[in-house]
Amino acid sequence: MPTQWLTMPELIEILGESQGRVRRLLAERYLVGSRRNGPLTVPSVFIVGGRPLASLRGTVIALQDAGFDDDELIDWLLTAEESLGRAPIEALLAGHKSEVRRVARALA
Repeated sequence: MPTQWLTMPELIEILGESQGRVRRLLAERYLVGSRRNGPLTVPSVFIVGGRPLASLRGTVIALQDAGFDDDELIDWLLTAEESLGRAPIEALLAGHKSEVRRVARALA
C-alpha cells in the first residue's frame, strides 16, 4: 500500500487542531511520525475521519515496549506481516487490534 506522508501544517489542517495540540498528540503517542526525510511527517493512514486512528496508540506503545524506535515501528505497521497476512495497519483499520498487538508483543 503506497503511503502518503503528512507534514505538520497538513496535520494541523486535517485534524483542525493547533500546532501545540498536534505536538501533544505526537508526544502522547496518539500519532507517530518520522524525520528520516527531513521535517517531521506522519503517514496519512494513521488518521481516519479527521482523528488519529483509535487503535494506533496502544499498538505504538506495545511496539516501543518491544524495543522499536519510531522509524522501525512505522515500517513494521506499513509492511506486510506474514503472520497477519497483510500490513498491520490494514488489520488495525479493519478492527483487528487484538491480533496486531498480540503479534507486536511477540516481537519483544
